[in-house]
Amino acid sequence: MSNSIGTLFKITSFGESHGPYIGVVVDGCPAGLTIDSQLLTTDLLRRRPGQSSITTARNEQENHQIISGVFEGKSTGAPITIIIPNSDARSKDYDHNLQVLRPSHADYTYQAKYGHRDHRGGGRSSARITAGWVAAGAIAKQIIAAKGINVQAYVNQVGSLSVKVPYTQLDLNTTESNIVRCPDAPTAAQMISLIEKVKKEGDTVGGVVTCVVSNMPVGLGEPLFDKLHAAMGHAMFSINAVKGVAFGSGFEGAAMRGSQHNDIFEPGDKITTTTNHSGGIQGGISNGEDVVCKVAFKPVATIMHAQQTIDSEGNPATIKGRGRHDPCVVPRAVPIVEAMAAIVLADFVLRAQSTTLVGS
Repeated sequence: MSNSIGTLFKITSFGESHGPYIGVVVDGCPAGLTIDSQLLTTDLLRRRPGQSSITTARNEQENHQIISGVFEGKSTGAPITIIIPNSDARSKDYDHNLQVLRPSHADYTYQAKYGHRDHRGGGRSSARITAGWVAAGAIAKQIIAAKGINVQAYVNQVGSLSVKVPYTQLDLNTTESNIVRCPDAPTAAQMISLIEKVKKEGDTVGGVVTCVVSNMPVGLGEPLFDKLHAAMGHAMFSINAVKGVAFGSGFEGAAMRGSQHNDIFEPGDKITTTTNHSGGIQGGISNGEDVVCKVAFKPVATIMHAQQTIDSEGNPATIKGRGRHDPCVVPRAVPIVEAMAAIVLADFVLRAQSTTLVGS
């Protein structure tokens, strides 16, 4: 099982949804970095379950603890280990699917691959473990902030409702002003109503999170097989329920002509482009424009309706969702998307420092 991501800045995830702890080991964080523990707390609380009426009612407080790699508030260069207790797990809610396979969950694939699975909340396949990723992402954000790089994500779409204006016309600093994390207030209100309606019906709905990385330097990315958008795509696809990732114009670019899609250079002291259809990446390397990435999430697989399925022996069975689940994951996915982007960027920032000889 692959539980690590990164080359120089590397994280290893551990724990299960209903185990005593989840957490992360961050290896490769440079020594001397002042660790902003409040940023860790803030991002974990943005991701935490039980934060609003449109999220799961599981109530985790995310009282994390750094148990290695930090001394007197600064990184020592040793691995940073962060543990987060699971204090509100209700394993009995999953007794009904001990032998029954839930549609569109990882039950069947985990059982087939490993022959033994933790059925409690999905075990290792649960989105609960992403809390550790968010903690690691908060450290990564501090590394890239030293280079002036800023990562901000927001909910761009819920179901068929989407923000109609580009991110450049939005104030992304208002993203946290509503529970759906959409910086367009009228659309946010409609999204909240839709999620509440879907939740009342016992169903779920998907959505899209847009991630914007600003103040990007030129030159991050390692072609050919470790392009910046390839690495970021790998990280985003590692997030539970992600079914699509697109950069810049994405699939819309397939309908355009080159004369429409080309990002024309503007003359001046700083090289910029008039448009950003490339999403800030050309040839797998950052070009200094904003890196813009859209991440599509499927509807949550657990619904409060009876569904036809099978048991682990292949016999017909019926299952109905129980317990506490998100009717839509995207509001809580915003800090996860930010974290995974920051983790990749921190890795590439450190790798870029070994690309050329000083003074050569």
